[in-house]
Amino acid sequence: MAGPPAKPLRGSGTGRLLPVESRARDSSSLARLRRVGREWLRALEVATRPVPPDLERALARRWEELPKAVRTPAQAIGRRTAGCEGTHGVFPRCDFACTPCYHGREANRVRTDGAHTVAEVDRQMAYLRDARGPGQNAQLIGGEVTLLGPEDHAAALLAMQRHGRKPMSMSHGDFDYDYLWRLAVGADGRPRFDHLSFAGHFDSMMFGRRGVRRVRREADLHPYRARFCEHFRRLERETGITHYLAHNMTVTPANLDQVAEVVRDCRDMGFRMFSFQPAAFMGNASRWKHDYREVTPDAVWAEVERGAAARLPCDVFQIGDSRCNRTAYGAYVGNRWIPFLDDRVPADLAARDAFFATFGGMDFDASPALLAARVVRAFAARPAGLHHGARWGPRFVRRAGGPRVLLRGRPSPVTYVVHNFMDARVVRPAWELLQRGELAEEPRVREAQERLQACSYAMAHPDSDALVPACAQHSVLDPLENDSLQRLLPREERGSEVSSGERAAGD
Repeated sequence: MAGPPAKPLRGSGTGRLLPVESRARDSSSLARLRRVGREWLRALEVATRPVPPDLERALARRWEELPKAVRTPAQAIGRRTAGCEGTHGVFPRCDFACTPCYHGREANRVRTDGAHTVAEVDRQMAYLRDARGPGQNAQLIGGEVTLLGPEDHAAALLAMQRHGRKPMSMSHGDFDYDYLWRLAVGADGRPRFDHLSFAGHFDSMMFGRRGVRRVRREADLHPYRARFCEHFRRLERETGITHYLAHNMTVTPANLDQVAEVVRDCRDMGFRMFSFQPAAFMGNASRWKHDYREVTPDAVWAEVERGAAARLPCDVFQIGDSRCNRTAYGAYVGNRWIPFLDDRVPADLAARDAFFATFGGMDFDASPALLAARVVRAFAARPAGLHHGARWGPRFVRRAGGPRVLLRGRPSPVTYVVHNFMDARVVRPAWELLQRGELAEEPRVREAQERLQACSYAMAHPDSDALVPACAQHSVLDPLENDSLQRLLPREERGSEVSSGERAAGD
């Protein structure tokens, strides 16, 4: 006698049993769906963390590497960032002659080669991504970046982005709008980028800028500074590509008294950062025309404050060693520069500490949804951060003059920086001793070692598995690299292509 009919499988729509093979396939598909679901949830969990695990490990490692003297409550290295990064050995040639120049004479004997640049940038950025995690600021720097063709320049920037870097192109700013357009927009007419960051270097010790044979005062360069900024405003109007612009300026006794004028006259041009570098004895010695040691960071900072007509609190945040870097963050509200945080206000310092504790190295450059998720998780883990943030807002409004003043004049963020590079003659012995694991007895060399160990600006050396501070790179390693590059990328005979800057350099 036949047994009772088989019960239908739930959801099968029939009273018949599915074949064994079909049931196996369904089971396998269900397992795959579950696995995919778990992987998706895991990826979502990691993506919405305020700080991804690899960056968290890199920051902790960098903090432990810092000399104890700079592990202060204000220190951002190892807590907010692993530090800035730069390329090296990718395009050393420049078509300007500057006094001083950090690049040796041999740099201009190397041809600019796009394929070499892109390959080296990709290799160096891959190493930095492994060593320092994602989301770090990296400079595409060497000689003059716009000697690269626009396609190669764009390819280098895209390679940096692929490795989780935030690239900034470092240029003398003497290029036409057509170059910027071809860099930013592909042959298909579509923008290659959503955002571009550029630093333009302008000062009266530079020779070779088109349209101006000799610069007698910094004010002579204001039209060129404005033209540089207008290129990017036009690009944004025509393509929607946003921008961040920095202004770099080397300071010597010849233009120290004009720093304030540059700050005052150029603050509304469109620069978001003004960075001043007291000249250091490194690179091409034939271009050292002044006693640069007369220019101290204190003297430069005083002139920046005079131009800003404000006290610039540089002790709120420490970037590496304070003997190397000073930074003040704030915004112009009307004609007044207002600091975001004031180092004389205990509540502001408490807000800084809460910011570090709550957000750490969190990357705020994310889609609105992703950023919202990260912020929610950050405050959920550190509710005190929300309290400090809520109290900071009204303080800034009062400092700026009240709500009406803020509504009349939209705040325009401007950061002021002084980078104090070291002379080659003290960097060389300091670096050589560090490589041997030795600390110097001589005070100036020991100071240089401490500053190198706390350096906030490094270059990647994948072959030797090392990150090299910028001062050591320029003072010790650049000459050796450029000698090798001369053999790898020999410069062809130059005729009509030689620029006025290279003629002035005598190379």
